[in-house]
Formats: sequence, C-alpha cells, structure tokens
Amino acid sequence: QVHLLESGGGSVQPGGSLRLSCAASETIVSIYVMGWYRQAPGRERELVADMDPRGNTNDADSVKGRFAIARENAKNTVMQQMNSLKPENTAVYYCDGKSVVTRMGDVLTDLWGRGTQVTVSS
Repeated sequence: QVHLLESGGGSVQPGGSLRLSCAASETIVSIYVMGWYRQAPGRERELVADMDPRGNTNDADSVKGRFAIARENAKNTVMQQMNSLKPENTAVYYCDGKSVVTRMGDVLTDLWGRGTQVTVSS
C-alpha cells in the first residue's frame, strides 16, 4: 500500500509551537517534491510550504519567519516546524508528495496524506 502518514498535530495556545512530520510507506522509492498544505473550515486547500530534493522551497508569505520545512530525502520524510502559531493557522494540515515513484514501478503525480488537525486557541 502506498501512502503518506502525518503526525504531530494537536491543540496549542497562540504563540505556541508544533512540529509536524510526514513519513512515506516503504512501498515508495522516491518523492520529488514534498510539502504541506492546509485547509481551514470553509476555505480552499492552500500551500504552506514545499521543498524539492535540492532544498529549494516555496513558502506561503503568511508563514515566512515562523514556519520552517525540512526533509530527509533518503527516508522520504518531511517535517514542518511551526512557531508563533496564530488562531488563523487552525486547519487540517496535509502532507503532499509530487512525482512519487513506487516499488511497483508506478509514478504517481500527486499523493496526499489523510491530514492532521492543528488547532490554535486560547
């Protein structure tokens, strides 16, 4: 089975921090771009940050200076350190992989995790 699995979500007070992690199943050989999206209630899913294998990143303007993405290419994992969290950061955060190569020889254009809830509230 091919999947991405997120962990690390939860509830935190404004100004707090959380660290999200995403691990790929062992059926995945490589992932070109790995990143995080989020979807708040009533809003469209949006990019938070992503990173290619060389470390080039795309970051949403709203998280620059507060969130940091990192990945381990050999392990097909991606992390998101989130600091100075705000109530407007409340959303379901999804791990995403693009150009996913599987051990079965398939190349998946886009693979999503099931999401992890992040709630920022006092």
